Amino acid sequence: MRYRGIVLKGRNYGHVLGFPTVNIEMNDEQASGIYAAMVYVGGKKFPAAAYADLSRSMLEAHMLDFEGDLYGKEIDIELLHKIREDEQFPVEAELRAAIADDVAKVREYFKK
Repeated sequence: MRYRGIVLKGRNYGHVLGFPTVNIEMNDEQASGIYAAMVYVGGKKFPAAAYADLSRSMLEAHMLDFEGDLYGKEIDIELLHKIREDEQFPVEAELRAAIADDVAKVREYFKK
């Protein structure tokens, strides 16, 4: 599944947790959970951990080893492999640990 959109300002929560994301609108009930993904921007591609947030109709992608500002730019996010379903974490430290584990699994996926 591949989605195109303009990078929007999000809640900045990923940045607070240490995993900044690019966010695009997405209205696809079939995509849910956490994925290994590829982000395409400006003729380049970047591996990412992506989160389909159905409650906010957003697709968020933490681009691995990327630094920069993409607000207002058009990007594509291609969901390649589902890592897990979405879960709620009552403690921020548990969420941070789960995201770190997701990122590690995404890195392993791209090593193959």
